[in-house]
Amino acid sequence: MCSVSKASLTVVTAMSLLTNVALAQDKTEKLSGELIIFSDMSNPAPRATMEGMTKRFGEMHPDLEIKLTVIDREAYKTQIRNFLSANPPDVANWYAANRMKPYVEAGLFEDVSDLWEGQISEELGSTKAAMTLDGKQWGVPYTYYQWGVYYRKDVYEELGLLEPGTFAELKSNCQAILDSGRKCFTIGSKFLWTAGGWFDYINMRTNGYDFHAALTGGEIPWTDDRVKATFANWRELIDMGAYVDNHQSYSWQESLPFIVKGEATAILIGNFGVAPMREGGLDDSKLDFYQFPKIAEDVALAEDAPTDTFHIPSGAKNKEAARAFLRFVVSAENQTLINNGKNLGQLPVNANSSVDDDKFLKEGFVMLSANSSGGVAQFFDRDTPAEMASVAMEGLQEFMVLPDNLDDILARLEQARQRIYK
Repeated sequence: MCSVSKASLTVVTAMSLLTNVALAQDKTEKLSGELIIFSDMSNPAPRATMEGMTKRFGEMHPDLEIKLTVIDREAYKTQIRNFLSANPPDVANWYAANRMKPYVEAGLFEDVSDLWEGQISEELGSTKAAMTLDGKQWGVPYTYYQWGVYYRKDVYEELGLLEPGTFAELKSNCQAILDSGRKCFTIGSKFLWTAGGWFDYINMRTNGYDFHAALTGGEIPWTDDRVKATFANWRELIDMGAYVDNHQSYSWQESLPFIVKGEATAILIGNFGVAPMREGGLDDSKLDFYQFPKIAEDVALAEDAPTDTFHIPSGAKNKEAARAFLRFVVSAENQTLINNGKNLGQLPVNANSSVDDDKFLKEGFVMLSANSSGGVAQFFDRDTPAEMASVAMEGLQEFMVLPDNLDDILARLEQARQRIYK
């Protein structure tokens, strides 16, 4: 744990990033009293980012006493319900979409829809759906990162292939890749969640974000024909032999040598996969990125972009200061600063922010910032309750290995849905 009081708040050079307009607006609020913040940003770089952000906000409000408590991330997950219920802070870290739903339904998070009015709704539009339940917004995002298809650009050029814009083009590319003696995709499904990523994308491209959110929220049976349509699309790739053999034996890290050696040409993964591929010898002349292509023409393109958030507990004592802090967090200038390579090294959510000079971060930022209508999912194991995620991802991996078992798999998942969500 750490504590930051007004006595320790210092001027930092990052203050120069704040616009005069933002400074003037915040200074007119004359905030005072005590602002208590609980954070799970316990790893070194995130912790330093959180401490720096708190200091900058404190410098803007010298009459406000800020107390920051940093808790180990895993411990935080087990403690959050207790402290939200018994002794809530004024601001707390958490996650978007279904991960915040239990606390919204329990009345433990404050409705902050007023913060989303006007320009901020446009600036943060890509994540608004992920922050919305029952037509209201319950927090604000501060960072996220893209998922997509990272591929061997040099192999595509060798085979005369272009980035696919449709599922038909993806399959056509895949056949050419297979004919060349390579696999289309590497994947390591040993720890199950990577199969969840494939399901997310094929389901969102087949049925759309709202359907996907309703399914992961327990509102739609797994035996629904629309779910079966998703698996039918996925099976086309499986039956082609698109994936590396024995992927259930590999972790995602252990699957990377296939793409590094050119034995497979692509991987569907989050941006965290770039660094180990670069370390394995793939420079940016060989490695590139494309957005998972359309399947249904009339379905808007939703993305997986796990989003970290700030919330105001309903029992907070200084909600005025908490709202001011959330406005500060999502400002374009602060989003630029906290997400740069020296801090979180991820993507700012504010569409008016700047992004680090990194090829893949820039591509991801453009893709997600333009995605105000398609929706942003949080990834399968964040969007579903932990027990359902475990059962379902086992089924997804089984389907990839034994697709003829689909009916039995869906029946098991439906039984689990009825038990877990009741």
